[in-house]
Amino acid sequence: MAINNPYQTYQQNSVITASPQELTLMLYNGCLKFIKLAKRAMEEGKIEEKNTNLLKAQAIIQEFQITLDRDIAISEGLAQLYEYINFRLIEANMKNDMAILEEAEGQVKELRDTWKEAMALVKGK
Repeated sequence: MAINNPYQTYQQNSVITASPQELTLMLYNGCLKFIKLAKRAMEEGKIEEKNTNLLKAQAIIQEFQITLDRDIAISEGLAQLYEYINFRLIEANMKNDMAILEEAEGQVKELRDTWKEAMALVKGK
């Protein structure tokens, strides 16, 4: 008999019951978490751990790129921004460059914060 981890069950239920807007916010937060873990690994010289976490952050950014609705005017600008962030994550990983990684992190934070504001505005209507 397997014992369920209550935290894991909670996380799974959170994802299953989340709205698309909440899922997007979760993805932004996940991306930031992986960047933070990569920064820590970079500081500690844990190259494999840094690489793993940056690949996870890149996967999230790539998912954002793929799922953009190209019929919406802002999508082209977002596509370019996601492409740039992804490029910087790759570059930070290859060069082991903290400044580049922090730049990418700042861009993702700004996107996340803007998304949170938009969600609040929609709720306020």
